[in-house]
Amino acid sequence: MQLPWNKSLIIIPTFNEIDNIERMIKTLFGLYPEVSLLIIEDGSPDGTAQVVKDLQSEFNGLHMIERQGKLGLGTAYITGFKWALNKGYDFVFEMDCDFSHDPKQVQDLLEAAQVNDLVIGSRYIDGIRIINWPFRRLLLSYMASIYTRIVTGIPVFDTTGGFKCFSRKALETLNLDNIISKGYIFQLELNYKVWLSGLKVKEVPIIFYERRDGESKMAGGIIFEALFAVIRLRTKALFGTLLR
Repeated sequence: MQLPWNKSLIIIPTFNEIDNIERMIKTLFGLYPEVSLLIIEDGSPDGTAQVVKDLQSEFNGLHMIERQGKLGLGTAYITGFKWALNKGYDFVFEMDCDFSHDPKQVQDLLEAAQVNDLVIGSRYIDGIRIINWPFRRLLLSYMASIYTRIVTGIPVFDTTGGFKCFSRKALETLNLDNIISKGYIFQLELNYKVWLSGLKVKEVPIIFYERRDGESKMAGGIIFEALFAVIRLRTKALFGTLLR
């Protein structure tokens, strides 16, 4: 299948990714020379931005938006989505910089996106596909996903995964100025709104690798905070205010 790489954008938020950024950029362009890559760089003090700038002369499809300070994952993606819509891209990816998402599987998501509006790289279909997580963290994440499905009714097994591909139609359906969630529950809100809008959502199996280089951005208590955020989303959906 001939895939529309020239109409596809991968968004990668970064903060202190000096150990990964150059390898990730070269890996992605090595696999997909026609793709575009947008780095949302949150003022990393480790020199991440300079590495990107140095590589822009080598890769025409490499772009960067620099922000002042660590402003959060959700706002980074919203910034990237608006940029993508303004530039006319038809397929827009979320992806981590730390190689927890395998660059080779970007193609799997784009293939599925030809007939779906949102494609989620799922850690929890066809078995649990997470490498090198402690059992407690794995169990907590898996149970939180089950809880989320029960509360919201969304037919998605991996509700908070951060490796996904949106069609332009899906992003245009979302009100990007009315995203209420922060942190990792931001992912659920996007999935939930796309599904509630009646668009086609598809999960494809991926293997998720715990990061090898750099520090994890996962802070303590995130999953517990998310439990209450899920109820908030469901309540707003019931009262018809979530999609406004």
